[in-house]
Amino acid sequence: MSRVTPPSSQAARSSVGSRVAGSLLALVMALVMALALALGTLGMAGLSACKPEPRAPLTNAQPAPDQTVTAVLERIARDGNLQQAKHERELLALQPKLAAGSEELLELLWLRGGLSLRSHQQDVLEAMLKAMADWPAGAHKNNAKLARQLLLARRFYAQGQLAPAKKELSGLPAHTLANTSPIMLLRAHSLMSGLLAESGDLDGALSHVNIALQLADKVQKSWRRADLLTALADLYVQAQQLDRAEQTISEALLEAERDPDPSLMNSIQTMQGIIYAEQGKQALARAAKLAAVASARLSGADDMLALALSNLADLSLKQGDYATALRLSEESLPLAQSAKDMPTESLARANSGLAKIGLKRVAEGKRDVLASIDFDEKRSAKSSAAGSWQELGIYLEGAADLDGAAHAYHQYRTLIDQVLRADTRKAVLETQARYDDERRAKEVELLNRDMSLKAEQLRERDLRLRLWAALGGCVLLSSVLLGLAYQRIRKTNLALASSNAALRVQGERDPLTGLSNRRHFQAAIKRLADQGKLSGSVFLIDIDHFKRINDGYGHAAGDSVLVEIAQRLRAALREEDLVVRWGGEEFLIVVDTRDADYAGALAQRLLEGIGGQAVSHGAQLIPITASIGFASFPMAPLGLALSWERAIDLVDTVMYMAKAHGRNKAYGIEAIAAADEAGLLGLAARMEAAWHEGSIKLLALQGPDQAALAAAPP
Repeated sequence: MSRVTPPSSQAARSSVGSRVAGSLLALVMALVMALALALGTLGMAGLSACKPEPRAPLTNAQPAPDQTVTAVLERIARDGNLQQAKHERELLALQPKLAAGSEELLELLWLRGGLSLRSHQQDVLEAMLKAMADWPAGAHKNNAKLARQLLLARRFYAQGQLAPAKKELSGLPAHTLANTSPIMLLRAHSLMSGLLAESGDLDGALSHVNIALQLADKVQKSWRRADLLTALADLYVQAQQLDRAEQTISEALLEAERDPDPSLMNSIQTMQGIIYAEQGKQALARAAKLAAVASARLSGADDMLALALSNLADLSLKQGDYATALRLSEESLPLAQSAKDMPTESLARANSGLAKIGLKRVAEGKRDVLASIDFDEKRSAKSSAAGSWQELGIYLEGAADLDGAAHAYHQYRTLIDQVLRADTRKAVLETQARYDDERRAKEVELLNRDMSLKAEQLRERDLRLRLWAALGGCVLLSSVLLGLAYQRIRKTNLALASSNAALRVQGERDPLTGLSNRRHFQAAIKRLADQGKLSGSVFLIDIDHFKRINDGYGHAAGDSVLVEIAQRLRAALREEDLVVRWGGEEFLIVVDTRDADYAGALAQRLLEGIGGQAVSHGAQLIPITASIGFASFPMAPLGLALSWERAIDLVDTVMYMAKAHGRNKAYGIEAIAAADEAGLLGLAARMEAAWHEGSIKLLALQGPDQAALAAAPP
């Protein structure tokens, strides 16, 4: 709990300087009083002379909107997913009663447009779009313009066309609270967040959903806030910020419970199930997803039920119950097709294919998953496609289709680079860091304000001292007081500078492992990248099956593993080597050497340091291995120089090869027959084949024998 403490209750300062200043001030207070009273009297007289005239009452205020109409529109906006035919009849009957150009009529047109999208009534949708385009000039013209753009964007979204949908909202920055209603702005930022998340831009999606939440606070409707919090929790899950996701969905549930309905509860329960599954809380996950299915059945909406069944199928896949997953997916698919819900149809196909691979129907299952991926890639849903490639790789690896798994992992890497790496990978972590920076900046701003206040107090004391000097000639006393004040200001400045320095250091360290973070890396890499080209050896390390560790041992154990791995990496490296927690379970090392032999020896040492001993967590011993990709730059034998971003991309590729070939391995590029970057990209895209052809020379290293370690006596 926070409390603003009034000045009268502030603690007395105990420094010697403060006590002296207080005593001297008491000695001269009597001298000041008469002059202060005189000045105050003059000031009050001046203020009285400048008193403004009272305002005239407003004469043409707008009448309050019809609360009955407003309530009807709000109810339909809330549960428009349910009883669509009934809502359409209500709106059709209400429309002739509303004044042309009114805010209520625009809301009605928006709602009818949304219903027509869901029921695929193109004639109604076109009529709503035309009415918005022909909206008369007036107070709501800008709202009508944005409403039309939103409907067009939603239509493109429903057709799986993300790029045109985002283009429709490209003018969103021009719409502000000064010219647009908060409800329409909230809808626009919410939709833009969903479009960006689907496209893989989690950074942008987070920004827009936070703006929408601020607008929801102005609207003061619990159901709207609950809906947006659910979307925010989904973004946190995609960013693997599971603690934040759980906290956010709990907040959404509290908001929803104030006024629940089946549609809203279905969304929240679905999100709860996803979060619990990611955290390894399988019983809670299943209960939440079963509750979501029950809410969806209660709603009577086919698309909602299709999605709930697909999510339950996904949980069955994670639990290895492939027969149940296939049954649920096959129940979901016709419902999604009937509702023309293409994203859910794609999800049902992907889950069905993975279940078939799990049931050893590999070729058939592979076709289903590839069809789902093809659909997602055509609609530019890179995040969904990347997730499907990764899951396909995992399932094909389990089915002993190593070539197929290697191809799937390579496709996943290519897409995830686009999703989570613009200048670097994991852009959302940088967004989160930026939010933390903003919080720290506010703390610094408060300190600066405190400094400004002290400076104003100093100037006020200076004025008083001059008045006292004019009254009593207290020059010496003034000097003492100013000296004491200056010393206190100087001490505060020094404390502020120290605090700022500490904040900068804190901002460049990963709080869990103590290693450098991406912000520090971006500053430090400049000394190893002459004119933008990297000189040195790069290692990218990914802990194998880290999600299984979190699921099997708990997230606290996962944190212990990350901390221990960080310590083992530091022990294997020199003081001057750069080691970074790159994101999640990935670590990046940059060594200032181009010696390929040294790089190979270090990679072997890292494999053995990580996998040579289990990690202790309480009474548990957790076996750990890692997959490593590495290379030295410029590239042998032709001395091809690369930017640090491109170098990390290349090392990332061989790291995924190490995973595809069984994990607990390090793959390093010793030579690549490329004279320019275009040639290198062509070979990297077909790394496995180029290796076998001899265009690329790889060094393959094996980590410690885990079976032998497990059999060895403690």
